[in-house]
Amino acid sequence: MENNTSKLSQNSLGYWEVTEKPTDEMLQEYYAQKYYQQCKGAHQKVYSQDELAFYEAKVIQRAAMINRLLPTLENKTCLDVGCGEGFELQYFKNNGWDVKGIDFSSDGMAKQNPSCLNLLETGNVYELLDKEIESNKKYSVVWLQNVLEHVIDPQALLQKLLKLVVPDGCAVITVPNDFSALQKHALETGKIDRDFWVALPDHLSYFDAKSLRATSEANGWFCHSVTADFPIDWFLMNESSNYIQNNQVGKAAHHARVDLENLIQQQDMNKVLDFWVALAGIGMGRNITAFISPKD
Repeated sequence: MENNTSKLSQNSLGYWEVTEKPTDEMLQEYYAQKYYQQCKGAHQKVYSQDELAFYEAKVIQRAAMINRLLPTLENKTCLDVGCGEGFELQYFKNNGWDVKGIDFSSDGMAKQNPSCLNLLETGNVYELLDKEIESNKKYSVVWLQNVLEHVIDPQALLQKLLKLVVPDGCAVITVPNDFSALQKHALETGKIDRDFWVALPDHLSYFDAKSLRATSEANGWFCHSVTADFPIDWFLMNESSNYIQNNQVGKAAHHARVDLENLIQQQDMNKVLDFWVALAGIGMGRNITAFISPKD
């Protein structure tokens, strides 16, 4: 098996990045013409009710963390950068927020949340961000879910976002938790035969909780907290549920993850948030989310 890590290098902030990066034009074509139309990755044409509950649970939890960290936040406005299928826009819209989404394509939202299409602006995301900055519009929350790992220069993007967040607001940044201790342990002990988390050409940068915090703080942000989600990578420890070595069990692993996430969501919200914070603190979770505010 090819070692994809050889195509990456680790920088001084601790995250890994592709050594030969694509151009802006290549990325725009990829996401506008291929990504949602081909239903790549997790994006599907139809979701089960359990999956829809799972996606909503993650939005509810992250919104609850915003309320915990910034209880006096006013003027509930949200810019969703790379809003994809629009689940977050739909949630915040339903809860009375003034929301806007920007993305390369409208295809994902047209399939899943067409009622939010009037809240979406499509085009080159960097150009749309510049347009927002030039308009002097600022938001109480800027939301990036699984976006930072896709961009050519994540540090430049974080610096741009500073100009779009009110001083007492925050950005919510979700990325895969990659090069984690669990992933490396699974590889070193032979439970997996490849660095499966290196997903080229989709993912250009690879963060864990420590490097996500360090990168944010090196680019003008204060990191309040980092949370995790369910560590589906735990299934790699059992040969019967190892979805990397046996892709036939991948769907079952996904459904187990959804069921467990939905069960956790039924518990007291403060305990749920504490659990996800603790999980991120020990380097676990398939995805991690940083809650960051502009430094004074």
